[in-house]
Amino acid sequence: MKKYQLGEFEEVVLLTVGVLYDEAYGVSIKKEIETRLERKVSVGALQTALKRLESKDYLSSREGDSTKERAGRPKKFYTLTAAGKEALVFTRETRNSLWEAIPGVALDLKIAF
Repeated sequence: MKKYQLGEFEEVVLLTVGVLYDEAYGVSIKKEIETRLERKVSVGALQTALKRLESKDYLSSREGDSTKERAGRPKKFYTLTAAGKEALVFTRETRNSLWEAIPGVALDLKIAF
């Protein structure tokens, strides 16, 4: 498997797009991250991450229907691509491997996997 480099926020955004599945658009992604992680997300940071992930081919986007509530502008929906899914799997496996390599005494915890 090829190596994928994801920043922490990129990983959170990709995971959230996966969680939201067909309902992943800017506002819903922002709300989901803020609710689940109790973390504030700026619109600018999210839009930058979405564009970056799309340019890396980890996300694809499509426009929804225009609505009156959005002054005729369509929502932009995001979907994980095959490469995005592979990046998430690689990241999870890498993290799990590192967690499993930590001696329990190093964290003074009993870690169960």
